[in-house]
Amino acid sequence: MTTPKITIYDAITKQTVTRDMNSVELAQLEADKVAYEAQAKAESDAKAANDAKVLSAKNKLKALGLTDAEVTALVG
Repeated sequence: MTTPKITIYDAITKQTVTRDMNSVELAQLEADKVAYEAQAKAESDAKAANDAKVLSAKNKLKALGLTDAEVTALVG
């Protein structure tokens, strides 16, 4: 496996340096990946829960005798 590279731009000298990541940067990269995946899963789970609630609400409104058009007008 190749070591990921990091590119650093110095705005004062206008120089760009590309080098291998050091151990601290690699550890941060891995921690960021784990945090991103956890956040993405949490967002996905929240969306799925919300979709289930919307579907339940629509079914309850239909059970009260509302038409599909009326349910759509209320809920979307």
